[in-house]
Amino acid sequence: MKTIYLIRHCQAFGQERDANLTEIGIKQSVELAEFFSTKNIDQIIASPFKRAVDTVVPLANMKKLRIVKDTRLTERVLSTTDQPEWFDMLRRTFEDVDLCFDGGESSRTAAKRAIDVITEIVEGPYDTTLVATHGNLLSLILNYFNNKYSFETWRDLTNPDVYQLDFDTNSINIKRIWK
Repeated sequence: MKTIYLIRHCQAFGQERDANLTEIGIKQSVELAEFFSTKNIDQIIASPFKRAVDTVVPLANMKKLRIVKDTRLTERVLSTTDQPEWFDMLRRTFEDVDLCFDGGESSRTAAKRAIDVITEIVEGPYDTTLVATHGNLLSLILNYFNNKYSFETWRDLTNPDVYQLDFDTNSINIKRIWK
C-alpha cells in the first residue's frame, strides 16, 4: 500500500509565487510538523511556490528530509487577467472541466499535471509521501479520484488542510485528517 498526504499550504500573504506565510501560517507549519511527528514520511514533494515550501520546512527539518520541488504542483491559473467574478468562474470550471479563461488553465489540464505527479509517486519506491500544494489543485486531485470532491470541497478547505490518500492494489481510500 502507498500513502500520500496532500497538504494545502498554511496561511500566506496572498497568491503570488513568493508570498510569505503570515505569523499564523508560520505557527501552523510548526503545528503540521508536530501533527506528522509520529508518522513515517519517506519523501516530501512541494510546489516551488514559497508558501508551499515554507509550509513543510519545519517537518522536513524534523524528519531530516529534503524538499523536492515540482513545478507540476504549482497553483492553477484561472486567468491571467483580473477577474472580479473569479469565484463564479472557478465554480464553473468544476462543472465544465474543459472551460478555460483568458490565459488560464482548464481543470482537466491542471489536474493532469498533478495526477502525473501522483502516478509517479504511486509507481515509485517510497511507501509514504507528503505533497504540499495549493487549494485548487488539491481539490482537482481529489475530484479526479472521486467526483464527490467538488467546488464545495475547495470552498471548505482550510489553511492548512490535509487529506490522506491510501492506494491499494485495486482501490483508493481518501479521508480528511486535519483537525
